[in-house]
Amino acid sequence: MFKKIIVGISGGVDSAVTAFLLKNKGYDVTGVFMKNWDIKNETGKCQIDEDKEDAEWICKKLKIPFVEVNFVKEYWNNIFCYLTEQYENGYTPNPDILCNKFIKFGQFFNFARTKLQADAIATGHYVKSSFGPYLEHFKLNTNVKLLQAEDPEKDQTFFLCQVPQQALRYFMFPLGNYLKKDVKKIAEEIGLDKIIHKKESTGICFIGKRNFQNFISEV
Repeated sequence: MFKKIIVGISGGVDSAVTAFLLKNKGYDVTGVFMKNWDIKNETGKCQIDEDKEDAEWICKKLKIPFVEVNFVKEYWNNIFCYLTEQYENGYTPNPDILCNKFIKFGQFFNFARTKLQADAIATGHYVKSSFGPYLEHFKLNTNVKLLQAEDPEKDQTFFLCQVPQQALRYFMFPLGNYLKKDVKKIAEEIGLDKIIHKKESTGICFIGKRNFQNFISEV
């Protein structure tokens, strides 16, 4: 039922191992890198450019097609502007939840399904799905449930709490049954040493190393 799978490739170890696991199972895998931010930080660098290079390297290493898609405008309008406006009014929305809802499981989902004709989409999130890691229990027009990942320290169910059902039903989460240390071990075994010790992307991407209080007072 599901043959062509689009994987969101971030340039990190989790999405890389996700793509490997899918290809290893015989799926037709394509890696897609989402560009959601394009402004240089205080050091004069844009981290997204380095991540793109790593994403391309991963796809070349795994011998799968690489595609880049630009959601900068959508991220600015739906995440950045909304976030700063809410902070000005005394609210503290979570940018990761918003990004998943509007970009990864919104814009990216629509792009993968319509433009790339994907049967399903996969990400490197640490979360389990009631449909199974590879949608083996998929049921049309049936709601899917999010379940805690095997690795409680990496569990990301909270950050997917606002993802709409129509998108969530078609997402695979192969890492839900893995511990982070085992994912790194797989990466090492398949020659992805370059990204194993790469610093994980945590925090709000557009703030960089700035002090949050100073940043919010400037916008």
